[in-house]
Amino acid sequence: TTLGVDVLYGSSCRIDVEAKSGMAAAAEEAQPVPGPGGNSSWDKDLAEALDEGGYDVETLRNIIQGRCIPTDQRAKVWKISLNVAGKVGSLGSWDGSLDLPEQTLIQEDCQKLMDYLSVPGEEKTQLLSDVESVITFYCKSRNVTYSQSLGWTDLLKPLIPLRLPRNDLYNCFYAIMNKYIPRDCAPKGRPFHLFRLLLQYHEPELCSFLDTKKITPDSYAINWGASLFAGCCTEDVAQLMWDVYLQQADPFLLFFLMLVILVNAKEILLSQEAESKEELIRSLESVPCNLETEDIEDLYSLALYYYARTPASFRKDNQNLFGSNLLGLKDDEMDLSQALCLPVSVPEILHANQQQGDGVRFFVVDCRPAEQYNAGHLSTAFHLDSDLMLQNPAEFALSVKSLLEAQKQSIESGSVASGEHLCFMGSGREEEDMYMNMVLAHFLQKNKEYVSIARGGFMALQQHLVDINVDGPENGYGHWIVSTSGSRGSISSVDGDSPNGSGDGRGVKSLVNKMTFALKSKSVNVKEKMISFIENTSAPVERHVSSSDKVGKPYRGVKPVFSIADEEEYDTDEIDSSSMSDDDRKEMVNIQTWVNKPDIKHHFPCSEVKETGHMFPSHLLVTATHMYCLREMPSRKGFAYIQSRQALTSMVKITSKKKHPELITFKFGNSNASPVEILAVERYLIPNAGDATKAIKQQIMKVLDALES
Repeated sequence: TTLGVDVLYGSSCRIDVEAKSGMAAAAEEAQPVPGPGGNSSWDKDLAEALDEGGYDVETLRNIIQGRCIPTDQRAKVWKISLNVAGKVGSLGSWDGSLDLPEQTLIQEDCQKLMDYLSVPGEEKTQLLSDVESVITFYCKSRNVTYSQSLGWTDLLKPLIPLRLPRNDLYNCFYAIMNKYIPRDCAPKGRPFHLFRLLLQYHEPELCSFLDTKKITPDSYAINWGASLFAGCCTEDVAQLMWDVYLQQADPFLLFFLMLVILVNAKEILLSQEAESKEELIRSLESVPCNLETEDIEDLYSLALYYYARTPASFRKDNQNLFGSNLLGLKDDEMDLSQALCLPVSVPEILHANQQQGDGVRFFVVDCRPAEQYNAGHLSTAFHLDSDLMLQNPAEFALSVKSLLEAQKQSIESGSVASGEHLCFMGSGREEEDMYMNMVLAHFLQKNKEYVSIARGGFMALQQHLVDINVDGPENGYGHWIVSTSGSRGSISSVDGDSPNGSGDGRGVKSLVNKMTFALKSKSVNVKEKMISFIENTSAPVERHVSSSDKVGKPYRGVKPVFSIADEEEYDTDEIDSSSMSDDDRKEMVNIQTWVNKPDIKHHFPCSEVKETGHMFPSHLLVTATHMYCLREMPSRKGFAYIQSRQALTSMVKITSKKKHPELITFKFGNSNASPVEILAVERYLIPNAGDATKAIKQQIMKVLDALES
């Protein structure tokens, strides 16, 4: 299947999502922006909530669910989303003096804005005064020199039609500037260096093409970021984009909207290779102009798709791009203009491959010299000696080929060391990592997507482990760092040294060490050896929640309220499983590997039933403490995406329809709330529904008994 929408450029730029791994399924599964023709009662619910007062952003978000907000309610909703409803603000204390050196320029730009919006004559004078006052007071209060390049009149375009009082107009403008407009949004600014790294991470071919043309993001995207697309889209498109954007309340979503817009234009841009740099920049600047209201749903769905496949470090390490801190960006921040690829923090690398099926997972490649690797390395890291690139190019080429095959096989086998995302780790010393940078450049030149670098290298890893284990390695991180003897076939093990007596890392360490040794043996069968090691190693150790874990802590030993009952009709206005974050359900797994895992107690083939009536072939897997839903991939037989992962202790109700007993509804929520708070609803068509509900109920009772004891 293709995505089925002609975005930006019409049919000539239709996205072939099947061409991208997993994109077709993701486009179906990513949280869509519901169209205006959804549940006809939701707008009534919204009006009632706004009239009653006492509302909050979360309440409105649950009602609206990304839909286009009714025109008569937009002002109220936006003020709540921006947290300015009912606030007086500082404009009221201003003396109203319009005496800046740039005042004439401000007046001219405000007049142009009124003309552009075709404001009627009777309203024009008041609105013109309001807009000029907002811009003037903001310049004075923030000590900013006004210029047209700031794009403030564009940013005001979606706000003017709301006909807000002057004080509310200023408060909304201030809140948007403070939370959603990236700082340093100027030529050679940090946001655009960061965006280039994001583009390179997901679309290295397009990034390389633009780099070759010496076209940097700040040459075409300043207005995109400075106006949140209001300066390059029609008024109705901009308002619909803001409807969803303000509900999402995540400023970093801007980068992913920019990314999707470029990805959709990729084929046309690549076909314009013969065009001059200036002509290409003009084409890029105008790309969002072709957006139409019906494109917004797919724009956000795909933005969330890419967001879920981006390391969390992208957001966490760049929080200072947004906010009101007047100190500006720190001088010691990494110079992103010099970054070879997207940097990822060591804590994220360690955490990512310990989690169960959620988010980004890394295949870590240690590029230090062999003697350093042997002295100590991350237990899940694959060794690729970067020195080989110059010393023995033929062996290096074979090693790279084997590395990619090993990555593929580890993903298929479900190893805890597996990951679609390549993360390269050096020593952390610039002079020693020169060869690693050459290896990185090699992969980037091959247009390999999902390539990142461990920020600070192995030194940062060691320091982090010291920081979180103050008693030293013998009491904390023996299972993270292992060493390998330099002699042939000799692998030193530290498995028995763990004070916890846990064998969690044993299969992983032996697997990775075998892979490393296979690479170092100069055999013509290196590739075959590697695959054999992966396939024949004892069952990959993937950390699962088990009955021995301390699962009771969050629940304080209180039984959740759950029941198994009949229902005539299930509630369609409760939260569906589609309300789960995109991060929760995009891990690709081998179905049979998961079914055969030792901690899987029950397996029920079924069909997941969405609120729209669509059904997806799926599998329910029950462990001692959790229920998983694996949705089959239509494009890849035997594989599935992890659609959901729910703790059994969060299950508050199981119901079935009398007329269709095989249709089972599971409701999950917070039983400590009064009344019980429903957080997610999942529905499945299960052929042997009686056996399934009985088994799940029994497992829930076991968990509750364990919690009480």
